[in-house]
Amino acid sequence: MTIQAQPLFSSLAGVQVLAPVSKTPEYEPSTTTQADILTKSALSFVVLLHRSFNSTRKQLLENRQLVQEQLDQGIPLSFLQDETMTKVRNDPTWQGAFPAPGLTDRRTEITGPPERKMIVNALNTPVKTYMSDFEDSSAPTWANVITGQVNLYDAVRHQIDFVSKDNGKAYRVNQSQQFSTPTLLVRPRGWHMVDKHILVDGEPVSASILDFGLYFFHNAHELINQGRGPYFYLPKMEHHLEAKLWNDVFNVAQDSLAVSRGTIRATVLIETLPAAYQMEEIIFQLRNHSAGLNCGRWDYIFSTIKRLRNDPSKILPDRDQVTMTVPFMKAYCERLINICHRRQVHAMGGMAAQIPIKNDPEANKVAISKVKNDKLREATMNYDGTWVAHPALAPIANDVFNEHMPTPNQIHIVPDEDVSEADLSNTAIAGGKITTEGIRKNLFIALSYIESWLRGVGCVPINNLMEDAATAEVSRLQLYSWVLHSVKMEDSNKTVTPDLMSSILEEEVEKLTEQFGSKGRKFKEAARYLEPEITGKSVSEFLTTLIYDSVVTVGKPIDLEALKD
Repeated sequence: MTIQAQPLFSSLAGVQVLAPVSKTPEYEPSTTTQADILTKSALSFVVLLHRSFNSTRKQLLENRQLVQEQLDQGIPLSFLQDETMTKVRNDPTWQGAFPAPGLTDRRTEITGPPERKMIVNALNTPVKTYMSDFEDSSAPTWANVITGQVNLYDAVRHQIDFVSKDNGKAYRVNQSQQFSTPTLLVRPRGWHMVDKHILVDGEPVSASILDFGLYFFHNAHELINQGRGPYFYLPKMEHHLEAKLWNDVFNVAQDSLAVSRGTIRATVLIETLPAAYQMEEIIFQLRNHSAGLNCGRWDYIFSTIKRLRNDPSKILPDRDQVTMTVPFMKAYCERLINICHRRQVHAMGGMAAQIPIKNDPEANKVAISKVKNDKLREATMNYDGTWVAHPALAPIANDVFNEHMPTPNQIHIVPDEDVSEADLSNTAIAGGKITTEGIRKNLFIALSYIESWLRGVGCVPINNLMEDAATAEVSRLQLYSWVLHSVKMEDSNKTVTPDLMSSILEEEVEKLTEQFGSKGRKFKEAARYLEPEITGKSVSEFLTTLIYDSVVTVGKPIDLEALKD
Protein backbone atom coordinates (compact mmCIF):
# COMPACT_ATOMS: atom_id res chain seq x y z
CA MET A 1 0.00 0.00 0.00
CA THR A 2 1.28 3.47 -0.87
CA ILE A 3 0.40 6.34 1.44
CA GLN A 4 1.79 9.73 0.49
CA ALA A 5 4.42 10.73 3.03
CA GLN A 6 4.14 14.08 4.77
CA PRO A 7 7.03 16.08 6.21
CA LEU A 8 7.74 15.63 9.90
CA PHE A 9 5.86 18.18 11.99
CA SER A 10 7.59 17.76 15.34
CA SER A 11 10.74 16.08 16.54
CA LEU A 12 10.23 12.54 17.76
CA ALA A 13 13.00 12.97 20.31
CA GLY A 14 11.49 12.24 23.71
CA VAL A 15 8.70 10.13 22.17
CA GLN A 16 8.19 6.49 23.11
CA VAL A 17 5.74 3.98 21.67
CA LEU A 18 5.26 1.21 24.22
CA ALA A 19 3.05 -1.09 22.16
CA PRO A 20 3.60 -3.19 19.04
CA VAL A 21 2.78 -1.83 15.59
CA SER A 22 1.87 -4.69 13.29
CA LYS A 23 2.90 -4.73 9.62
CA THR A 24 0.49 -7.58 8.83
CA PRO A 25 -3.03 -6.85 7.53
CA GLU A 26 -5.65 -8.01 10.00
CA TYR A 27 -8.54 -8.07 7.57
CA GLU A 28 -8.55 -9.49 4.05
CA PRO A 29 -8.75 -8.38 1.30
CA SER A 30 -7.60 -5.04 2.79
CA THR A 31 -3.85 -4.49 2.87
CA THR A 32 -3.95 -1.66 5.42
CA THR A 33 -1.90 -2.35 8.55
CA GLN A 34 -1.26 -0.67 11.87
CA ALA A 35 2.11 0.37 10.45
CA ASP A 36 0.29 2.34 7.75
CA ILE A 37 -1.45 4.33 10.49
CA LEU A 38 1.31 4.96 13.03
CA THR A 39 3.86 6.35 10.59
CA LYS A 40 6.63 8.77 11.54
CA SER A 41 4.76 11.65 9.93
CA ALA A 42 1.42 10.79 11.54
CA LEU A 43 3.05 10.38 14.94
CA SER A 44 4.98 13.63 14.64
CA PHE A 45 1.73 15.41 13.72
CA VAL A 46 0.08 14.05 16.87
CA VAL A 47 3.15 15.04 18.91
CA LEU A 48 3.00 18.58 17.51
CA LEU A 49 -0.60 18.95 18.67
CA HIS A 50 0.11 17.35 22.04
CA ARG A 51 3.12 19.56 22.79
CA SER A 52 1.20 22.65 21.70
CA PHE A 53 -1.91 22.07 23.77
CA ASN A 54 -1.37 19.54 26.55
CA SER A 55 -0.52 22.11 29.24
CA THR A 56 -3.77 23.95 28.52
CA ARG A 57 -5.68 20.68 28.61
CA LYS A 58 -4.31 19.84 32.06
CA GLN A 59 -5.08 23.31 33.40
CA LEU A 60 -8.66 23.13 32.18
CA LEU A 61 -9.09 19.77 33.90
CA GLU A 62 -7.85 21.31 37.15
CA ASN A 63 -10.38 24.12 36.70
CA ARG A 64 -13.20 21.57 36.81
CA GLN A 65 -12.32 20.84 40.41
CA LEU A 66 -12.59 24.52 41.29
CA VAL A 67 -16.19 24.37 40.11
CA GLN A 68 -16.74 21.27 42.25
CA GLU A 69 -15.32 23.06 45.28
CA GLN A 70 -17.72 25.96 44.77
CA LEU A 71 -20.68 23.60 44.47
CA ASP A 72 -19.60 21.80 47.64
CA GLN A 73 -19.58 25.20 49.39
CA GLY A 74 -23.19 25.78 48.34
CA ILE A 75 -22.43 28.20 45.48
CA PRO A 76 -24.81 27.19 42.67
CA LEU A 77 -23.98 27.06 38.98
CA SER A 78 -25.02 30.13 37.04
CA PHE A 79 -24.91 31.62 33.58
CA LEU A 80 -21.60 33.38 32.97
CA GLN A 81 -21.67 37.01 34.08
CA ASP A 82 -18.33 38.29 32.80
CA GLU A 83 -18.65 41.20 30.38
CA THR A 84 -17.34 39.38 27.30
CA MET A 85 -19.65 36.38 27.55
CA THR A 86 -22.63 38.54 28.42
CA LYS A 87 -22.03 40.45 25.20
CA VAL A 88 -21.76 37.17 23.30
CA ARG A 89 -25.14 35.98 24.58
CA ASN A 90 -26.79 39.34 23.93
CA ASP A 91 -25.42 39.73 20.40
CA PRO A 92 -28.04 38.33 17.99
CA THR A 93 -25.88 38.73 14.88
CA TRP A 94 -23.32 35.92 15.13
CA GLN A 95 -24.10 32.40 13.95
CA GLY A 96 -22.50 29.00 13.82
CA ALA A 97 -21.27 27.49 10.59
CA PHE A 98 -23.52 26.73 7.63
CA PRO A 99 -24.18 22.95 7.51
CA ALA A 100 -21.28 21.19 5.83
CA PRO A 101 -21.70 18.77 2.89
CA GLY A 102 -23.37 15.62 4.15
CA LEU A 103 -24.51 17.24 7.40
CA THR A 104 -27.57 19.22 6.30
CA ASP A 105 -29.98 16.36 7.00
CA ARG A 106 -29.13 14.34 10.12
CA ARG A 107 -32.56 13.02 11.02
CA THR A 108 -31.21 9.66 12.18
CA GLU A 109 -27.68 8.92 13.37
CA ILE A 110 -26.36 5.51 14.39
CA THR A 111 -23.44 5.10 16.76
CA GLY A 112 -21.02 2.37 17.78
CA PRO A 113 -17.34 1.60 18.32
CA PRO A 114 -14.91 1.49 15.35
CA GLU A 115 -15.00 -2.30 15.24
CA ARG A 116 -14.92 -3.52 11.63
CA LYS A 117 -18.13 -5.55 11.59
CA MET A 118 -20.01 -2.76 13.37
CA ILE A 119 -18.73 -0.22 10.85
CA VAL A 120 -19.99 -2.33 7.93
CA ASN A 121 -23.36 -2.81 9.62
CA ALA A 122 -23.65 0.91 10.38
CA LEU A 123 -22.79 1.89 6.80
CA ASN A 124 -25.53 -0.47 5.59
CA THR A 125 -28.12 1.07 7.89
CA PRO A 126 -30.67 3.51 6.39
CA VAL A 127 -29.50 6.53 8.37
CA LYS A 128 -28.10 9.88 7.33
CA THR A 129 -25.00 9.87 9.53
CA TYR A 130 -22.86 7.42 11.47
CA MET A 131 -20.75 8.31 14.51
CA SER A 132 -17.82 5.96 15.03
CA ASP A 133 -16.95 6.11 18.69
CA PHE A 134 -13.54 5.83 20.36
CA GLU A 135 -15.03 7.02 23.64
CA ASP A 136 -17.81 5.59 25.82
CA SER A 137 -18.58 2.52 23.68
CA SER A 138 -14.98 1.46 23.14
CA ALA A 139 -12.58 0.08 25.76
CA PRO A 140 -9.23 1.77 24.94
CA THR A 141 -7.00 -1.24 24.56
CA TRP A 142 -4.14 -0.60 22.16
CA ALA A 143 -5.67 -3.06 19.70
CA ASN A 144 -9.03 -1.25 19.79
CA VAL A 145 -7.43 2.18 19.36
CA ILE A 146 -5.00 1.45 16.54
CA THR A 147 -7.15 -1.11 14.70
CA GLY A 148 -10.07 1.30 14.96
CA GLN A 149 -7.99 3.80 12.99
CA VAL A 150 -7.17 1.09 10.42
CA ASN A 151 -10.88 0.38 10.05
CA LEU A 152 -11.80 4.03 9.58
CA TYR A 153 -8.99 4.51 7.05
CA ASP A 154 -10.48 1.67 5.02
CA ALA A 155 -14.06 2.87 5.52
CA VAL A 156 -13.20 6.31 4.15
CA ARG A 157 -11.67 4.67 1.06
CA HIS A 158 -14.59 2.27 0.54
CA GLN A 159 -12.40 -0.77 1.19
CA ILE A 160 -13.92 -1.87 4.48
CA ASP A 161 -15.35 -5.16 3.14
CA PHE A 162 -13.81 -8.22 4.78
CA VAL A 163 -14.21 -11.90 5.52
CA SER A 164 -14.44 -12.82 9.20
CA LYS A 165 -11.71 -15.16 10.40
CA ASP A 166 -14.08 -16.42 13.11
CA ASN A 167 -16.93 -17.71 10.97
CA GLY A 168 -15.90 -17.17 7.34
CA LYS A 169 -18.78 -14.75 6.81
CA ALA A 170 -18.30 -11.96 4.30
CA TYR A 171 -19.20 -8.44 5.39
CA ARG A 172 -19.78 -5.98 2.54
CA VAL A 173 -21.05 -2.42 2.30
CA ASN A 174 -24.00 -1.92 -0.01
CA GLN A 175 -22.66 -0.10 -3.08
CA SER A 176 -25.88 0.01 -5.13
CA GLN A 177 -26.86 3.26 -6.80
CA GLN A 178 -30.12 3.24 -4.84
CA PHE A 179 -28.33 3.31 -1.49
CA SER A 180 -26.25 6.15 -0.07
CA THR A 181 -23.90 5.32 2.80
CA PRO A 182 -24.16 7.56 5.86
CA THR A 183 -21.85 10.53 6.40
CA LEU A 184 -19.10 9.58 8.83
CA LEU A 185 -18.39 11.38 12.10
CA VAL A 186 -15.80 10.34 14.68
CA ARG A 187 -15.90 10.79 18.45
CA PRO A 188 -12.42 10.94 20.02
CA ARG A 189 -11.94 10.29 23.71
CA GLY A 190 -12.59 13.20 26.10
CA TRP A 191 -10.06 15.69 27.45
CA HIS A 192 -9.81 13.73 30.70
CA MET A 193 -8.33 10.65 29.02
CA VAL A 194 -4.69 9.87 28.21
CA ASP A 195 -3.16 6.99 26.29
CA LYS A 196 -0.26 5.38 28.11
CA HIS A 197 0.84 3.40 25.07
CA ILE A 198 2.55 6.56 23.76
CA LEU A 199 4.69 8.83 25.92
CA VAL A 200 5.67 12.35 24.89
CA ASP A 201 8.42 13.93 26.99
CA GLY A 202 7.73 11.42 29.74
CA GLU A 203 3.95 11.98 29.84
CA PRO A 204 1.14 9.91 28.30
CA VAL A 205 -0.21 11.45 25.12
CA SER A 206 -3.64 13.11 25.26
CA ALA A 207 -6.12 10.46 24.10
CA SER A 208 -8.26 13.18 22.52
CA ILE A 209 -5.38 14.45 20.42
CA LEU A 210 -4.24 10.93 19.50
CA ASP A 211 -7.69 9.86 18.26
CA PHE A 212 -8.36 13.13 16.46
CA GLY A 213 -4.84 13.52 15.09
CA LEU A 214 -4.46 10.08 13.51
CA TYR A 215 -7.90 10.24 11.89
CA PHE A 216 -7.47 13.79 10.61
CA PHE A 217 -3.92 13.25 9.34
CA HIS A 218 -4.82 10.22 7.24
CA ASN A 219 -8.32 11.07 6.08
CA ALA A 220 -8.89 14.83 5.84
CA HIS A 221 -7.78 15.27 2.22
CA GLU A 222 -9.43 12.04 1.08
CA LEU A 223 -12.75 13.08 2.62
CA ILE A 224 -12.52 16.53 1.05
CA ASN A 225 -11.83 14.98 -2.36
CA GLN A 226 -15.01 12.94 -1.93
CA GLY A 227 -17.07 16.06 -1.27
CA ARG A 228 -17.32 15.53 2.47
CA GLY A 229 -14.98 16.52 5.29
CA PRO A 230 -13.48 15.53 8.62
CA TYR A 231 -16.41 15.66 11.02
CA PHE A 232 -16.36 15.00 14.76
CA TYR A 233 -18.36 14.66 17.97
CA LEU A 234 -16.73 16.22 21.02
CA PRO A 235 -17.55 14.65 24.40
CA LYS A 236 -17.70 15.57 28.09
CA MET A 237 -16.64 19.21 28.05
CA GLU A 238 -17.53 21.30 31.09
CA HIS A 239 -16.54 24.83 30.06
CA HIS A 240 -16.51 26.97 26.93
CA LEU A 241 -12.72 27.29 27.18
CA GLU A 242 -12.53 23.53 26.62
CA ALA A 243 -14.37 24.15 23.34
CA LYS A 244 -11.93 26.94 22.55
CA LEU A 245 -9.10 24.45 23.08
CA TRP A 246 -10.63 22.16 20.48
CA ASN A 247 -11.04 25.11 18.14
CA ASP A 248 -7.36 25.98 18.54
CA VAL A 249 -6.41 22.34 17.86
CA PHE A 250 -8.57 22.40 14.73
CA ASN A 251 -6.93 25.56 13.41
CA VAL A 252 -3.37 24.29 13.93
CA ALA A 253 -4.27 20.91 12.43
CA GLN A 254 -5.84 22.49 9.35
CA ASP A 255 -2.98 24.94 8.88
CA SER A 256 -0.41 22.14 9.21
CA LEU A 257 -2.02 20.03 6.47
CA ALA A 258 -2.99 22.93 4.19
CA VAL A 259 -6.69 22.40 4.84
CA SER A 260 -8.90 25.48 4.79
CA ARG A 261 -10.00 26.65 8.22
CA GLY A 262 -13.64 25.79 8.83
CA THR A 263 -13.43 22.51 6.92
CA ILE A 264 -13.60 20.58 10.17
CA ARG A 265 -17.06 20.44 11.71
CA ALA A 266 -17.78 19.33 15.24
CA THR A 267 -20.95 18.60 17.18
CA VAL A 268 -20.58 19.08 20.92
CA LEU A 269 -22.30 16.69 23.28
CA ILE A 270 -23.83 18.70 26.08
CA GLU A 271 -23.48 15.88 28.56
CA THR A 272 -22.25 17.66 31.66
CA LEU A 273 -24.23 19.89 33.98
CA PRO A 274 -21.70 22.79 33.90
CA ALA A 275 -21.77 22.81 30.09
CA ALA A 276 -25.56 23.26 30.12
CA TYR A 277 -24.96 26.72 31.58
CA GLN A 278 -22.58 27.63 28.72
CA MET A 279 -24.21 26.21 25.58
CA GLU A 280 -24.21 29.51 23.71
CA GLU A 281 -20.61 30.23 24.62
CA ILE A 282 -19.55 26.76 23.45
CA ILE A 283 -21.08 27.34 20.01
CA PHE A 284 -19.42 30.77 19.91
CA GLN A 285 -15.97 29.32 20.61
CA LEU A 286 -16.32 26.83 17.76
CA ARG A 287 -18.25 29.15 15.43
CA ASN A 288 -16.82 28.28 11.98
CA HIS A 289 -16.34 24.67 13.06
CA SER A 290 -19.66 24.22 14.84
CA ALA A 291 -22.11 21.56 13.69
CA GLY A 292 -24.40 22.09 16.66
CA LEU A 293 -25.07 20.46 20.01
CA ASN A 294 -26.37 17.09 21.11
CA CYS A 295 -28.29 16.06 24.23
CA GLY A 296 -26.08 13.33 25.69
CA ARG A 297 -28.72 12.22 28.15
CA TRP A 298 -27.01 9.45 30.14
CA ASP A 299 -23.76 11.30 30.70
CA TYR A 300 -25.78 14.39 31.56
CA ILE A 301 -27.59 12.51 34.32
CA PHE A 302 -24.26 11.12 35.51
CA SER A 303 -22.68 14.59 35.56
CA THR A 304 -25.66 16.06 37.40
CA ILE A 305 -25.36 13.45 40.15
CA LYS A 306 -21.57 13.84 40.29
CA ARG A 307 -21.44 17.62 40.50
CA LEU A 308 -24.37 17.92 42.93
CA ARG A 309 -23.45 14.83 44.94
CA ASN A 310 -22.83 16.62 48.23
CA ASP A 311 -26.20 18.40 48.26
CA PRO A 312 -28.78 16.20 50.04
CA SER A 313 -31.62 18.05 48.30
CA LYS A 314 -30.41 16.86 44.85
CA ILE A 315 -30.63 13.08 45.28
CA LEU A 316 -32.13 11.31 42.26
CA PRO A 317 -34.48 8.29 42.58
CA ASP A 318 -34.16 4.92 40.83
CA ARG A 319 -32.65 5.28 37.38
CA ASP A 320 -35.75 4.28 35.39
CA GLN A 321 -37.66 7.21 36.95
CA VAL A 322 -35.19 9.78 35.60
CA THR A 323 -36.80 10.20 32.18
CA MET A 324 -36.41 12.92 29.58
CA THR A 325 -39.71 14.47 30.66
CA VAL A 326 -38.81 15.16 34.30
CA PRO A 327 -38.42 18.93 34.88
CA PHE A 328 -34.63 19.32 34.94
CA MET A 329 -34.13 17.14 31.85
CA LYS A 330 -36.94 18.86 29.95
CA ALA A 331 -35.41 22.26 30.79
CA TYR A 332 -32.03 21.15 29.51
CA CYS A 333 -33.55 19.98 26.22
CA GLU A 334 -35.63 23.11 25.68
CA ARG A 335 -32.68 25.39 26.30
CA LEU A 336 -30.44 23.45 23.93
CA ILE A 337 -32.91 23.53 21.03
CA ASN A 338 -33.62 27.23 21.45
CA ILE A 339 -29.94 28.19 21.55
CA CYS A 340 -28.94 25.98 18.63
CA HIS A 341 -31.68 27.27 16.37
CA ARG A 342 -31.09 30.90 17.29
CA ARG A 343 -27.47 30.36 16.26
CA GLN A 344 -28.48 28.38 13.14
CA VAL A 345 -26.92 25.03 13.99
CA HIS A 346 -28.31 21.54 14.54
CA ALA A 347 -29.89 20.45 17.82
CA MET A 348 -29.49 16.68 18.01
CA GLY A 349 -31.55 14.39 20.20
CA GLY A 350 -30.40 11.54 22.40
CA MET A 351 -29.87 7.81 22.27
CA ALA A 352 -32.52 5.14 21.92
CA ALA A 353 -30.72 2.52 23.98
CA GLN A 354 -33.28 -0.24 23.39
CA ILE A 355 -32.33 -3.23 21.24
CA PRO A 356 -34.66 -5.77 19.60
CA ILE A 357 -35.82 -8.58 21.90
CA LYS A 358 -35.87 -11.58 19.57
CA ASN A 359 -37.46 -14.26 21.73
CA ASP A 360 -40.18 -12.26 23.46
CA PRO A 361 -42.65 -10.60 21.05
CA GLU A 362 -44.58 -8.81 23.80
CA ALA A 363 -41.44 -7.38 25.42
CA ASN A 364 -40.15 -6.40 21.99
CA LYS A 365 -43.42 -4.61 21.25
CA VAL A 366 -43.07 -2.61 24.48
CA ALA A 367 -39.45 -1.71 23.67
CA ILE A 368 -40.31 -0.57 20.14
CA SER A 369 -43.17 1.52 21.51
CA LYS A 370 -40.76 3.24 23.92
CA VAL A 371 -38.42 4.07 21.05
CA LYS A 372 -41.22 5.46 18.92
CA ASN A 373 -42.59 7.63 21.73
CA ASP A 374 -39.12 8.95 22.54
CA LYS A 375 -38.48 9.87 18.91
CA LEU A 376 -41.91 11.47 18.64
CA ARG A 377 -41.08 13.62 21.66
CA GLU A 378 -37.85 14.73 20.02
CA ALA A 379 -39.32 15.42 16.57
CA THR A 380 -42.18 17.48 17.97
CA MET A 381 -39.81 19.41 20.26
CA ASN A 382 -38.06 20.49 17.02
CA TYR A 383 -34.85 18.55 17.28
CA ASP A 384 -33.08 18.12 13.95
CA GLY A 385 -32.31 14.45 14.41
CA THR A 386 -31.80 11.62 16.84
CA TRP A 387 -29.55 8.68 17.78
CA VAL A 388 -30.13 4.95 17.63
CA ALA A 389 -27.87 2.17 18.91
CA HIS A 390 -29.16 -0.65 16.71
CA PRO A 391 -29.82 -0.83 12.94
CA ALA A 392 -33.31 -2.25 13.49
CA LEU A 393 -34.36 0.97 15.24
CA ALA A 394 -33.42 3.22 12.32
CA PRO A 395 -36.67 2.71 10.34
CA ILE A 396 -38.69 3.61 13.44
CA ALA A 397 -36.77 6.86 13.98
CA ASN A 398 -36.89 7.62 10.24
CA ASP A 399 -40.65 7.16 10.07
CA VAL A 400 -41.25 9.52 12.99
CA PHE A 401 -38.94 12.26 11.70
CA ASN A 402 -40.12 11.85 8.09
CA GLU A 403 -43.68 12.46 9.27
CA HIS A 404 -42.97 15.39 11.56
CA MET A 405 -39.91 16.93 9.84
CA PRO A 406 -40.54 17.20 6.08
CA THR A 407 -37.61 19.63 5.73
CA PRO A 408 -33.94 18.52 5.97
CA ASN A 409 -33.80 19.97 9.48
CA GLN A 410 -35.80 22.26 11.77
CA ILE A 411 -33.17 24.95 12.32
CA HIS A 412 -35.64 27.53 11.01
CA ILE A 413 -37.95 26.87 13.97
CA VAL A 414 -36.90 28.64 17.16
CA PRO A 415 -39.16 27.37 19.95
CA ASP A 416 -39.72 29.53 22.99
CA GLU A 417 -37.97 28.64 26.23
CA ASP A 418 -37.91 30.20 29.65
CA VAL A 419 -35.31 28.14 31.47
CA SER A 420 -33.74 29.67 34.55
CA GLU A 421 -30.43 28.87 36.21
CA ALA A 422 -32.31 27.11 38.99
CA ASP A 423 -34.38 25.02 36.55
CA LEU A 424 -31.28 23.24 35.23
CA SER A 425 -30.27 22.09 38.71
CA ASN A 426 -33.71 21.44 40.16
CA THR A 427 -33.59 17.66 40.30
CA ALA A 428 -36.81 17.18 42.26
CA ILE A 429 -38.92 14.40 40.72
CA ALA A 430 -42.50 14.04 41.91
CA GLY A 431 -43.13 10.57 43.29
CA GLY A 432 -39.49 9.55 42.96
CA LYS A 433 -38.54 6.44 44.92
CA ILE A 434 -35.34 4.66 45.90
CA THR A 435 -35.81 0.91 46.22
CA THR A 436 -33.90 -2.30 46.82
CA GLU A 437 -34.63 -3.24 43.22
CA GLY A 438 -33.09 0.06 42.10
CA ILE A 439 -29.91 -0.76 44.01
CA ARG A 440 -29.74 -4.25 42.52
CA LYS A 441 -30.31 -2.98 38.97
CA ASN A 442 -27.56 -0.40 39.34
CA LEU A 443 -25.16 -2.99 40.72
CA PHE A 444 -26.02 -5.45 37.95
CA ILE A 445 -25.42 -2.83 35.25
CA ALA A 446 -22.22 -1.46 36.77
CA LEU A 447 -20.75 -4.90 37.42
CA SER A 448 -21.69 -6.24 34.00
CA TYR A 449 -20.30 -3.23 32.20
CA ILE A 450 -17.04 -3.00 34.17
CA GLU A 451 -16.48 -6.74 33.70
CA SER A 452 -16.91 -6.41 29.95
CA TRP A 453 -14.65 -3.34 29.85
CA LEU A 454 -11.94 -5.27 31.68
CA ARG A 455 -12.14 -7.80 28.84
CA GLY A 456 -11.75 -5.03 26.25
CA VAL A 457 -15.44 -4.67 25.31
CA GLY A 458 -16.97 -1.20 25.67
CA CYS A 459 -20.47 -1.63 24.24
CA VAL A 460 -22.61 -4.23 26.02
CA PRO A 461 -26.26 -5.40 25.76
CA ILE A 462 -27.63 -5.59 29.31
CA ASN A 463 -31.31 -6.13 30.16
CA ASN A 464 -32.26 -5.48 26.52
CA LEU A 465 -30.53 -2.10 26.50
CA MET A 466 -27.25 -1.20 24.83
CA GLU A 467 -25.14 0.03 27.72
CA ASP A 468 -21.91 1.98 27.55
CA ALA A 469 -19.72 3.81 30.05
CA ALA A 470 -22.27 6.58 30.55
CA THR A 471 -25.00 4.31 31.86
CA ALA A 472 -22.54 2.49 34.12
CA GLU A 473 -21.52 5.90 35.48
CA VAL A 474 -25.13 6.73 36.34
CA SER A 475 -25.38 3.47 38.27
CA ARG A 476 -22.11 4.08 40.14
CA LEU A 477 -22.84 7.67 41.17
CA GLN A 478 -26.41 6.94 42.20
CA LEU A 479 -25.20 4.23 44.56
CA TYR A 480 -22.51 6.53 45.93
CA SER A 481 -24.98 9.35 46.62
CA TRP A 482 -27.50 7.04 48.28
CA VAL A 483 -24.86 5.78 50.70
CA LEU A 484 -23.39 9.24 51.26
CA HIS A 485 -26.75 10.66 52.35
CA SER A 486 -28.01 7.54 54.15
CA VAL A 487 -31.24 7.46 52.18
CA LYS A 488 -34.10 5.18 53.15
CA MET A 489 -35.47 2.66 50.69
CA GLU A 490 -39.13 3.03 49.90
CA ASP A 491 -39.91 -0.67 49.90
CA SER A 492 -38.19 -1.67 53.15
CA ASN A 493 -37.63 1.56 55.06
CA LYS A 494 -34.04 0.39 55.55
CA THR A 495 -31.24 2.94 55.52
CA VAL A 496 -28.67 2.51 52.78
CA THR A 497 -25.35 2.04 54.55
CA PRO A 498 -21.87 1.01 53.33
CA ASP A 499 -22.32 -2.40 54.93
CA LEU A 500 -25.68 -2.94 53.25
CA MET A 501 -24.26 -1.88 49.88
CA SER A 502 -21.27 -4.23 50.25
CA SER A 503 -23.59 -7.08 51.18
CA ILE A 504 -25.84 -6.60 48.14
CA LEU A 505 -22.76 -6.19 45.92
CA GLU A 506 -21.47 -9.56 47.09
CA GLU A 507 -24.83 -11.17 46.35
CA GLU A 508 -24.90 -9.71 42.83
CA VAL A 509 -21.36 -10.93 42.12
CA GLU A 510 -22.39 -14.44 43.17
CA LYS A 511 -25.46 -14.32 40.92
CA LEU A 512 -23.46 -13.16 37.89
CA THR A 513 -20.73 -15.71 38.50
CA GLU A 514 -23.33 -18.46 38.75
CA GLN A 515 -25.04 -17.24 35.58
CA PHE A 516 -21.95 -16.79 33.40
CA GLY A 517 -19.35 -18.92 35.16
CA SER A 518 -15.97 -17.77 36.37
CA LYS A 519 -13.78 -18.96 33.50
CA GLY A 520 -12.60 -15.97 31.52
CA ARG A 521 -14.94 -13.63 33.40
CA LYS A 522 -13.90 -10.83 35.73
CA PHE A 523 -16.83 -10.08 38.02
CA LYS A 524 -14.79 -10.27 41.22
CA GLU A 525 -12.20 -7.90 39.77
CA ALA A 526 -15.01 -5.57 38.68
CA ALA A 527 -16.38 -5.65 42.23
CA ARG A 528 -12.98 -4.71 43.66
CA TYR A 529 -13.01 -1.55 41.56
CA LEU A 530 -16.66 -0.80 42.29
CA GLU A 531 -16.84 -1.43 46.04
CA PRO A 532 -14.91 1.69 47.22
CA GLU A 533 -16.89 3.82 44.77
CA ILE A 534 -20.30 2.81 46.11
CA THR A 535 -19.55 2.66 49.83
CA GLY A 536 -18.29 6.22 50.21
CA LYS A 537 -14.58 5.39 50.44
CA SER A 538 -13.77 7.19 47.19
CA VAL A 539 -15.44 8.95 44.30
CA SER A 540 -13.53 8.99 41.02
CA GLU A 541 -14.15 11.63 38.38
CA PHE A 542 -14.62 8.90 35.78
CA LEU A 543 -15.02 5.16 35.93
CA THR A 544 -12.99 4.83 32.75
CA THR A 545 -9.96 6.59 34.24
CA LEU A 546 -10.31 4.52 37.41
CA ILE A 547 -10.07 1.22 35.55
CA TYR A 548 -7.99 2.37 32.56
CA ASP A 549 -4.76 0.75 33.73
CA SER A 550 -6.47 -2.63 33.61
CA VAL A 551 -6.57 -2.52 29.79
CA VAL A 552 -3.14 -0.98 29.26
CA THR A 553 -0.49 -3.41 28.06
CA VAL A 554 2.79 -1.56 27.74
CA GLY A 555 6.12 -3.07 26.78
CA LYS A 556 9.57 -1.89 25.88
CA PRO A 557 9.80 1.12 23.54
CA ILE A 558 9.81 0.15 19.88
CA ASP A 559 12.39 1.51 17.45
CA LEU A 560 10.80 4.61 15.93
CA GLU A 561 13.23 4.45 13.04
CA ALA A 562 11.51 1.23 12.02
CA LEU A 563 8.23 3.09 11.49
CA LYS A 564 7.21 3.96 7.96
CA ASP A 565 7.86 7.53 6.90
